[in-house]
Amino acid sequence: MRRNRTPAGILLTVAALLAGALSATAADAAPAPSPAPTVFKQRQTQGFWTAERMRNATPLDLLPLTRDGLKALGTPKRGGKETVISPTDVSPTAFPQAGGAWTGGGAVVKTSGRVFFSFQGRTASCSGNSVTSQNGSTVITAGHCVKYQGSWHTNWVFVPAYDNGQAPYGQWSATKTLSTDQWAASEDINYDVGAAVVAPLGGKTLAETVGAQGLSFNGGYSKAMYAFGFPAASPYDGTKLVYCSGNSSKDFLFSRDHSLGCNMTGGSSGGPWFTSFSEATGTGLQASVNSFGYIFLPNRMFGPYFGNEAKAVYDRAQVS
Repeated sequence: MRRNRTPAGILLTVAALLAGALSATAADAAPAPSPAPTVFKQRQTQGFWTAERMRNATPLDLLPLTRDGLKALGTPKRGGKETVISPTDVSPTAFPQAGGAWTGGGAVVKTSGRVFFSFQGRTASCSGNSVTSQNGSTVITAGHCVKYQGSWHTNWVFVPAYDNGQAPYGQWSATKTLSTDQWAASEDINYDVGAAVVAPLGGKTLAETVGAQGLSFNGGYSKAMYAFGFPAASPYDGTKLVYCSGNSSKDFLFSRDHSLGCNMTGGSSGGPWFTSFSEATGTGLQASVNSFGYIFLPNRMFGPYFGNEAKAVYDRAQVS
């Protein structure tokens, strides 16, 4: 276990690693001018995710980024009509919270879960959330939780309400995974948004089984936010649903992301951020995901802005 990881696994150090990654991307892209695919048809290995494998899956850490490397990232275009799906009430009482086990109950306990997949020969984990959709089978997560270093993860499953190796509502295998165009093309951290369409289980869709949260796109910055996830790197162990809450702000450093005081660690990547969150019902509007942190700014999490690009991923996923 690497102890120097930031909340969602990004370190802004080691220029050589980023330079190598960017060079490889450029070299791969040169002979093939067509855009990178944003959808990956999943392949599953029956019975792959045993309780032991889930317990031993390590949190996915991203390659380090440098300050100079961040200059290569695109600048998101903001704008577009605000879109809200299924609004809810607000009743903040466990607010603010820098990081702790969620004991409030409600819908978020079932809609949130751990994500497991195979990545470069090892088993790895992230977090995700079931969202309202036309197909009733859509999970929102981080882009690097579906694709990283130019390759799509395989054996991808979502385990809602994960409980220390147990899957009380089953393992939901993805039939395909998706990301924003920008993440698929260059893994631009400003667009670190991914999704998965999961197959029905026991004749029911994911939403019919565990429920689904609403979403908010183009909702602006500086809002009260609740972030959830299953951090698996020390001091957490991936067994509990953890949350942070507080008034968010806009990153004033190198990205265009939301910023929130939060001590969650690796494995929480892809977990949902909610606005208009009701502690009484555990429901809210998902407006971001756990994405990254700066090594020189501990106990602060960053999550991508859900603009038109994130909505495009959601639209492609929910009609599949």
